[in-house]
Amino acid sequence: MQRNQLTNRKIMDELTDIYKRIEYLRNNGVKMKEIADRVDMAPSVLSALYSSVLPAYIDLLKTRTPDEALDEALALVNNVSKKRLLNNVGSVRLLLQEMEPDVQSEAENGNSFIKLLGKEAKESVQEVYNYSGMYLSYSLSSSTDSLKIEPYMICASENNEYVKVGMINAYKSVHWGSGIISNHQNSYLMFNERDLPQFALVTIYLQLPHYEFPNMLKGLYLCLDYNHNPIARRIVLVKQSDSTDVNQFLEMEGCLVPRAELTPELEVYYNYTCQEGDYIKTCTVPSPKLDETDLEREKKMLKI
Repeated sequence: MQRNQLTNRKIMDELTDIYKRIEYLRNNGVKMKEIADRVDMAPSVLSALYSSVLPAYIDLLKTRTPDEALDEALALVNNVSKKRLLNNVGSVRLLLQEMEPDVQSEAENGNSFIKLLGKEAKESVQEVYNYSGMYLSYSLSSSTDSLKIEPYMICASENNEYVKVGMINAYKSVHWGSGIISNHQNSYLMFNERDLPQFALVTIYLQLPHYEFPNMLKGLYLCLDYNHNPIARRIVLVKQSDSTDVNQFLEMEGCLVPRAELTPELEVYYNYTCQEGDYIKTCTVPSPKLDETDLEREKKMLKI
């Protein structure tokens, strides 16, 4: 049973990757016939997969098992063989990954990385239903030996254009940003934690569990401390509600809990996020230049 689940998960990921890769190639000027020739598939079959079967399959996964979703999606067309598709899904995915559009200069095509971010942000909306809701985060306070608790909300934006991320810090400031969900394995939450026109990027790298509707997410939290020095910490997000009502979210509050006031429940999160090795700090070394001796000085300063 477990082996079948792993196989279904692998096929589900590969079919999703195939759809995204075809979309990427198409959006970058590659013709459907060129893609079909590359994967040794009739253009009409590839077109049916891309325009009908795979979009329906991805949507049906929200309410069906992978097998049921694929059967219902294939029923929409009459020229795609399930047996042949499943026998070739791995090789098709690899061939598509090896295929790249013609490279254009940045002047002609713009910043490709910024375009990729926009594309990933938009596609992530299809996946956010699995993680939508309100959370409480647990991490180390950068100023005291305390457990920092802060509310988060993850949901689709009002126009379904991107993944919307809200955060209320321990000092009651509200910040809004965006998220990217990548390959069912990782998610990136990003927002500016300073008031405009200042900019201080917070990026949270989350590991995504291999099951639906997880109640807990964990990862690394990268930001700047009060002196604008980079710092990295563990973070845990625990779901409180499936609701994405903004007014309810704004009623939530963050706080700092000193070590002496931890309950047994909170101590579990403190032990995971606030021990030596659970964070990396940096500091500014007063020096007219920066060389290898200053790196040694910095490590000594951080131990004080």
